[in-house]
Amino acid sequence: MKHEDIKEVVKDRYGKIARGEATGCCPTCGSTPLAQCLVVGYSPEDLALVPEQAILGVGCGNPAALAELREGETVLDLGSGAGIDAFLAARKVGEGGRVIGVDLTADMVARGRQLAREHGYENVEFRQGDIEQLPVASESIDVILSNCVINLTRDKLASFREAYRVLKPGGRLLIADLVTEGELPPEVRA
Repeated sequence: MKHEDIKEVVKDRYGKIARGEATGCCPTCGSTPLAQCLVVGYSPEDLALVPEQAILGVGCGNPAALAELREGETVLDLGSGAGIDAFLAARKVGEGGRVIGVDLTADMVARGRQLAREHGYENVEFRQGDIEQLPVASESIDVILSNCVINLTRDKLASFREAYRVLKPGGRLLIADLVTEGELPPEVRA
């Protein structure tokens, strides 16, 4: 599959999830988006802190729980979706901190922006963009969170180069993602 074709498939699939036309990407992990989130490491307490409409069950971990976020930090959420990790991070960095969510899918960005506005998250913003070419200034980020998104990119090296570019010296990168322990058969490779 060509590089741009992969992006179009991702945009289409996640756009449908954002619009409520499809459910999360891993139905074997949980019967509902809430159940999926519990299976991959979110606590009921975490989920009670975020807008219900941000709980889409599309992640594969809870990077915000492990990030040791501090007051005043600037956090970048790669593939932010509707904002579950961005909203959790916003509570930890406080009013003096800032969270930027970047997502490839216009519908996810629109949903995140709406939820931030409706729920008073003044320190969260959502930008449409590609993690292979981040719409973020160089050396401006303290912590990057990535939850089950790098596996969706064709050019993983570009994604990591961009993460390095935007991180401040000494910045941190936390990744929850899918990995394989062996070679994938040709019929399932992208």
